Amino acid sequence: MKLNQNGLLIVLSGPSGVGKGTVRKALFESEGHNFTYSISMTTRSPRVGEVEGSDYYFVSKEEFEQRIKDGKFLEYAEFVGNYYGTPIDKVEQNIEEGREVVLEIEVEGARQVKQKKPDAVFIFIAPPSFEALHDRLRRRGTEKAEVIKERLDKARRELMLINDYDYIVINDDVNNAADRIRAIIRAEHARTKRSAEGYIELLEESNHDNTK
Repeated sequence: MKLNQNGLLIVLSGPSGVGKGTVRKALFESEGHNFTYSISMTTRSPRVGEVEGSDYYFVSKEEFEQRIKDGKFLEYAEFVGNYYGTPIDKVEQNIEEGREVVLEIEVEGARQVKQKKPDAVFIFIAPPSFEALHDRLRRRGTEKAEVIKERLDKARRELMLINDYDYIVINDDVNNAADRIRAIIRAEHARTKRSAEGYIELLEESNHDNTK
């Protein structure tokens, strides 16, 4: 039995190219999990192999900006000329239904989420070294040299924000990183601030039943 029966909002964040998506996929491969991936919306074009409604919701810039005006994002950010954001309605529905909602977002988006959902679990996915991050971005082969330089400059700034997170997980090995995140989630469900009220209610119910 989980002490905390409510769902958790789990924010996986870190520099572009650190392997957030790969770690998230490994996390979801575990048996018997109750994870739900919160799919982001973006105005950038799909990369090879990306599927609408599975990897991202791909929309026009005009539609995205209208959604911003309507307050329909938990967070959003603009980078290299494109918007990225998390639709708020599905996140809240899944949490209420007791699912573990996993957000895989950039650092600026995580800061916005923290303002709106301070009780979420914030995990910074870090590279084993800056050189390793550079190599990952270069091997991806999807962006020009000037874009890679922009991402690396942004990553340097983001790595200085680690103290804003609850946990740091170094992505030296994907499976190891996923195991560490699963351990964090188990620990968070047992935290007193999440579990004490429900546990006391359980004790009171048990005591009531024993006095009948």
